[in-house]
This record gives sequence, C-alpha cells and structure tokens, in this order.
Amino acid sequence: MPRPPDCVPQVVEMPGAVYSPSGDRSAETSPDVCPLNVGDTWMEPFVGGRMQDLREAEHPGLHRYSPTQGIPTLVDAIIDKLRERNAQHCERDSVLVCAGATGALSCAIGALTSPGEEVLMLAPFWPLIRGIVQTFRATPVEVPFYDRVDSPEAAVEAVRSRLTQKSVALYVSSPSNPTGRVLAGSWLAALAELARSENLWLLSDEVYEDYVYGDARHVSMAQFAPERTLSVYSFSKAYGMAGNRTGYLVGPPGPVGHAGKIGTHTFYCAPTAGQVAATRALEGGAAWIDTARDSYRAIGHDAAEMLGLPTPQGSTFLFFDASRALDARGIAGFLADCLSDGVALAPGSSCGADYGNWVRMCYTAAPPDQVADAVSRVAKRLG
Repeated sequence: MPRPPDCVPQVVEMPGAVYSPSGDRSAETSPDVCPLNVGDTWMEPFVGGRMQDLREAEHPGLHRYSPTQGIPTLVDAIIDKLRERNAQHCERDSVLVCAGATGALSCAIGALTSPGEEVLMLAPFWPLIRGIVQTFRATPVEVPFYDRVDSPEAAVEAVRSRLTQKSVALYVSSPSNPTGRVLAGSWLAALAELARSENLWLLSDEVYEDYVYGDARHVSMAQFAPERTLSVYSFSKAYGMAGNRTGYLVGPPGPVGHAGKIGTHTFYCAPTAGQVAATRALEGGAAWIDTARDSYRAIGHDAAEMLGLPTPQGSTFLFFDASRALDARGIAGFLADCLSDGVALAPGSSCGADYGNWVRMCYTAAPPDQVADAVSRVAKRLG
C-alpha cells in the first residue's frame, strides 16, 4: 500500500505533460513560439457567445451551481440537436452535460470499468484517453489502427487480436484526433457488430463532428449499436470555447445515470457560464462553424501539402512520421530543434506506444499566416 511520500504506481507512471515537447514550459508559451502542440483554435467564439456577452441580469444564477445534469434549457437544446443532426432519438435521461468532453469520457470510463479491466483504444489516439483509463485503475490496451488497416474486415481483426477476457470497452475517435481520418459508416457498423458479439461498450469520441472536409462524411456510432454506445461531444471544439469547459455525454439512460454520479463526485456540475454560452451556440452559432470549417479546411490542405502528407479528412490535426529527420537525439532532439525555430509540437508517443518517432500538429491553434510560416519551418527540418 502506498504511504507518504509514495503515490499509487498507476498515477506515478502517467505522463504529466502529454502535449509538451520539452520540460521548459516558459519556452513553449513564449509569444515568439507558435503553439501547434495543443488542440485549440485561434478564433474567438461568435459574437453573443463570448463571456463578455453574458449578463447576470439576463441569466439569473450565472455564477452559481447548475443542476448536476445540466441547465434544463441546454439539455433540451442538445436533445433537439441530437435528433436532427445525429439521428439519435434520445430522451432527457440520456444526456449528461459535463466539464468538457474530457469530463464526459472520465464519467463514462469511471462508470463502466473496474480495476484491472481493459479498454481497447484505436491508435493513434487522443493523448488524454490513456491517462483517463489509468485514473480509474483500468488498463489501456492500444490497437494500432488508423495507419495500419484498410478495410472494415481488417479493422475488426485488428481489434479482435487485442481482445481478452478482461476487455470491457472500445474507444473510437472519428473524426480522428490526431490522424484526421474519418471512419466510413461501413467501418463503424463492423466495429459495432464486433462490440455486440463480444459484449463490449463503445466509447465514441465525436468532438470534431463539425469539421469534416471534402467527400468525407461524419456518421454517429450510435446509429449502429445504440444500446451499448456512449457518445461524447464538445462545445470546446465545435464553437471555439475550450476555456468554457463544457461538453456532453449521450447514451442509454442506465449508464449515463451512473456516469452522472462520477460527475457529481468530481466536478459536481459543468461551469454555469459555459453552459449558457453553449445554449447560445446551439441557437445561433451555425454560421461561426461554417466560417471556421472553411478556414480549417484551407489551412489543413496547405499545411499537408507543405509537409508532403495527405489532405486531412477531418479534425484539426496532422500526424506524421519524422524518422527520416532524426539524429542520435531521437524525436526529443527534433522537437527541441523545432522549438528553437519557434514551433511547439506534440510527441507522437503521447498518442500511442508505437508512434515514438511521430509528431502531432494542430494547424488551427494560431492564425493561418502564422501557421503557414511555422509549418514551412517544420518542413525545412524534415528536409
């Protein structure tokens, strides 16, 4: 048993700075550094959805706790959105507003896993999911996937190869952070059928649902296995409101209700002001998303072209192998060199153990002209 000064091994082994290319945080946050290591946007929210637009006189209780499920008007607006856009015919007890999508996934994993049970994660994955699984003393199991499989059948076999008697859930991100891949409906249907046959929960990370480009189309996993799918959505990513910490979990009422207990005993409720801004976003933020999508599509295309990569299908990331540019210092040396060039990037190892020589780049974290300049410097490093 851990006793002072020791902490539990699961926490000791967790990385503390998954997006950090170096230990020098002051260098990464310097105004001279382009911060492409963290998934965010340079765009401010739409006028009417910013903090300075909210008035306590118009929203009594703006600075108080909200109901733990979420502000009723926001829950109603979420239900309408899910029915119209995601083909999810949910009711009120199927929705839980959380402290960001991070809080939503934490609530879901806390409700579904016991210590020692396994959560399969399609890799490369969103960097925080591994630590969330470890936080609840479950075991993350990485499934090399997005750069390895080329068909629904291969997708199923990749997951099946990592199944054990301890497997209880499968984490899927589409549009993918960090690869920019968007999984077609046929792939999601095949994974859903596997989950049904193996009695797995499905954790569907759909926070980039609004940012899909070209011929790609976002499809919600819950269409294929609603009885076992817990989906996660984010106002942070959809409307440029990351600092508001508001997202939501959707799924069968039973597990969502139990997930709500985790929320109550961790963050209690999502920030009230963030929920008010989220309600306004669902009411009047569509034009902002259209503008952001056009901007993201253009800069993502240009950044990929400069780096010699395929154009992303969705999300706001590029993920690439830097092996050809590494010297004896490995990926740490490459990231340090990029930082000296004024560009902060995230190590691929934070997205999966098989990706130690890879790099994750968010091409929306700074204005397009700054991103283009930063990417050109990275391209030069890559040769």
